[in-house]
Amino acid sequence: MIDTVLIAGPTASGKSAVALEIARATGGVIVNADSMQVYRELRILSARPSEADEAAAEHRLFGMVSVLEHFSVARWLEAARATLADIHGAGRVAIVTGGTGLYFKALEEGLAPAPSSVPALREEAKARREALGPEAFHAELVTLDPAAAALAPGDTQRTLRAWEVVKQSGRGLADWADAQTSPAIVVPERTVRLVVDMDRHVLNARIDARFGAMMAAGAMDEARAFWALNPDPMSPAAKALGLSQLKQVMDGTLGLEEAEFDIRLKTRRYAKRQSTWFRNQTTDWLRADATEKDAAYLAGAVLAAMAD
Repeated sequence: MIDTVLIAGPTASGKSAVALEIARATGGVIVNADSMQVYRELRILSARPSEADEAAAEHRLFGMVSVLEHFSVARWLEAARATLADIHGAGRVAIVTGGTGLYFKALEEGLAPAPSSVPALREEAKARREALGPEAFHAELVTLDPAAAALAPGDTQRTLRAWEVVKQSGRGLADWADAQTSPAIVVPERTVRLVVDMDRHVLNARIDARFGAMMAAGAMDEARAFWALNPDPMSPAAKALGLSQLKQVMDGTLGLEEAEFDIRLKTRRYAKRQSTWFRNQTTDWLRADATEKDAAYLAGAVLAAMAD
């Protein structure tokens, strides 16, 4: 019996609509697997499901934490484990959907037991990077953890995390990855897995149209409220597409048209990276081209797979 459906894909590909169709047909629960849709203050800019969609089917792990919290894949996996257990315990189908590849990877493979983040040590890492600069900080990191040479100096989050872990434990992240203790959650025999994608030109047009709708819905006000909270600019939440450009508009250092152009461009590039990741990392998943197929059709294909 199938008790879990995984629906992944790039932003704006229509995977949320497919999930909603399946939830309506099965009475299942939609579970968020998007690293930005976990933040309650970013409903518009993260393209979280609308209130109408949330009323049409039960949704979980959406808007679950404040943008002021440092959220990680490990925390999401812990929440997902409890959530799926609750859904399955009630005899319902869990429909996990989103665009964060690492979340799906963690569901299927588990996580390595790297040490938990220590706020004081993380602040020390940030101060060190700021004092040295990204290149010198990365060079110092590599002397502590040679495997960190694979990280890009400009990858702020990963280099900070790698420095923090090796300073805390004396072991690099690669060493920790060899000792798997957080088991996978989903059972392959009870899971249907689908990647939704579409023609690049069509997807880009959808991204542009969706961003226009975001601006009309109050994205600027949402960004203003976010920055008014004085969040850490290096935090995961601050990486939400559009936040930095809209802040520059508020500060008067960037025109609105230039900001909108840059946001659309970066969102397109992000979607391309997502598509590449899913193409390379989910080779044994079902794949659907949503260019000419609507959500109901794709949901029907999943429901047929569930019945096999």
